[in-house]
Amino acid sequence: MKLLRWLPDRFVLALIGAIVLASFLPVRGAFASVFDVVTLAAIAFLFFLHGARLSREAVVAGMWNVRLHTVVLATTFVLFPLLALVAQPLLNGLLTPALAAGVLYLALVPSTVQSSIAFTSIAGGNVPAAVCTASLSNMLGVLVTPLLAGVLITGATTSGGISLAALGHIAVEILLPFVLGQCARPAVGRLIEGYPRIVRFVDQGAIVLVVYGAFSASVVAGLWVETPLVSLVVLAAVDIILLAIVLLATWTLGRALFGRGDAIVLLFCGSKKTLAGGIPIANVLFASSRLGSVILPLIMFHQIQLFVCAWIARSLSARAPASEQR
Repeated sequence: MKLLRWLPDRFVLALIGAIVLASFLPVRGAFASVFDVVTLAAIAFLFFLHGARLSREAVVAGMWNVRLHTVVLATTFVLFPLLALVAQPLLNGLLTPALAAGVLYLALVPSTVQSSIAFTSIAGGNVPAAVCTASLSNMLGVLVTPLLAGVLITGATTSGGISLAALGHIAVEILLPFVLGQCARPAVGRLIEGYPRIVRFVDQGAIVLVVYGAFSASVVAGLWVETPLVSLVVLAAVDIILLAIVLLATWTLGRALFGRGDAIVLLFCGSKKTLAGGIPIANVLFASSRLGSVILPLIMFHQIQLFVCAWIARSLSARAPASEQR
């Protein structure tokens, strides 16, 4: 049973399956154009669900801890990008250009929501503050991530940077569905909360579709021919080192600035990166032939962070004094 806790969950297995399927049976030709339309619809629906799921009451309940939220957002959108930028000269010599850009891109995406809150709860942290700061990170990420990517990521991997056309795509495919979801929450909020498994299936299914389409286009363009095995090993090591540095920084800073409950919020909300928000935004920003390589670092980082943060959350829970547990 202990071994089962370290195995990938079904969502990660589905992502791996999509990559394998795209490697051997990529979508091509006219069907690829149809698949693109389906993918765009899935992304729009995904962000509609994100908007409809965010409880404004929960956000308001924890929003007054301004100092904590500021530090978490600074970790997500300042510390992470700075670390990736400093490492870029080295990464350009070790990885393909698209993978190196992917490491920088993963540093720009917002924090997770569900898993950050879940790990905060397991570890005995300040759950209302985690709900607020993770939600705020995702809402800001819809705009901040594309803007940072347009400024910091250049070269053949992008599909025109942060041009007016790109902003238009972001507004129509991501921001508008998100706002509509928030507006529709009074009508559909209870329905979404009443069928969490169905919502999770739709949510994760949309990501699997995007990953399959992204890797299909990249495989057709020669992804695995241009990506040697050693690059994948180096990429995994880079993700592990990046996560370790941020975990050490957030825990050290959290214990210096906050009590244990808020320090746990900073640890988990400040160190995690979202697949659900990052991959759809990448689908808008990057050329399809390079998209698979660009999102591969984020997919790897996602699985690594789940393993590591699950272990940390259980360890913190076991060591927590009863008087400090929430």
